[in-house]
Amino acid sequence: MGEKYEVETEIISKPRAEYQTAEYLKLGLPLAPAVMVGDEVVGQGPNNISEEKVETAIRRHLRLP
Repeated sequence: MGEKYEVETEIISKPRAEYQTAEYLKLGLPLAPAVMVGDEVVGQGPNNISEEKVETAIRRHLRLP
């Protein structure tokens, strides 16, 4: 979808233990796996992230119909 909407994507991958540290929790970021568009958490968890939800969030973020 990054190519379709010409948006920059960033993939962050860390060891599971790093997501469970107090320092990470203080950042206020979602636990992995998760998808964020801007500051919006679109989905968290392996079964809660659909392509449709991500595309809707991208369109909302870009103020597209």
